[in-house]
Amino acid sequence: MSLYIRREASKLWKRFCSEIVTELNLLAENWKYLLAGLIFQYFHGLAARGVHYFHRPGPLLQDVGFFLLPELGQDKAYISETVFTFVFLSFFLWSFHPFILKSKKIYTVLLWCRVLAFLSACQILRIVTFYSTQLPGPNYHCREGSKFATLPPPDNILKALIILPRGILYGCGDLIFSSHMIFSLVFVRTYQKYGMQRFIKQCAWLIVVIQSFLIVAARKHYTVDIVVAWYTVNLVVSFIDHKLPELPDRSGAAAFLLPLSKDGRTKEENFKLLNGNSGDPIDRRQRTPANGKILENGNTVHGDAMMNGV
Repeated sequence: MSLYIRREASKLWKRFCSEIVTELNLLAENWKYLLAGLIFQYFHGLAARGVHYFHRPGPLLQDVGFFLLPELGQDKAYISETVFTFVFLSFFLWSFHPFILKSKKIYTVLLWCRVLAFLSACQILRIVTFYSTQLPGPNYHCREGSKFATLPPPDNILKALIILPRGILYGCGDLIFSSHMIFSLVFVRTYQKYGMQRFIKQCAWLIVVIQSFLIVAARKHYTVDIVVAWYTVNLVVSFIDHKLPELPDRSGAAAFLLPLSKDGRTKEENFKLLNGNSGDPIDRRQRTPANGKILENGNTVHGDAMMNGV
């Protein structure tokens, strides 16, 4: 038993190291895209904090979701954040599954380049939208009487550039459209395309639908913020997904990573040629030797039959 465990652990370690080398090579080629995407996440947070300076508390707007969904209350508002955290962490961990599992369909670096492109495009539209019109925030800390509803001008530039933790937990004014829905929909659509478990895909979509209702019930957003996010994110992701180059298929990764010879063939193809195979996957017809010559199936003639005049 211990021998089996050591053998499996050794295989897992070798697989992990091999994946590390592959991903580091991809990171060396694509680090600019990843860095740009991560930097834009900070600018998005900075923009969301900036609109808080313009926020003015006021009466809640008439909203159909507020009429249909009972209010969770401040003591249960954490439920929607818990669901979002579960979606975020689940996708993040799944994106690194090629380092451990044998079933590999994605490269982690290339996947996150794609995801950050989706997020950045949606967040650009979001910034333009919530700066166009500032609505009174429905969240509890954004209502009249809350000390967090208005944000005094910063005393220095450093305070304006720091967005954690208060800028994340107590933001107001960045309503249309929901940032939580941007992340959730991008993650679920990405898993829908590159994931392999149908049941998990169905559960993921169900969780996002439930999260949509919970966000409204927690009064973190108006219903319009959720509705706009659903069609905007899906349209943006569909458009960009067709413009970006498709991720390479890992089923051909072994041949893809083999070094090329001078004539442009891989070493595997040259090995097949030396052993009498054509190397051409189309040419799979069986060849039968007759009288010391290689003939096609349709032209094979038996020597005994020819001697008898048949």
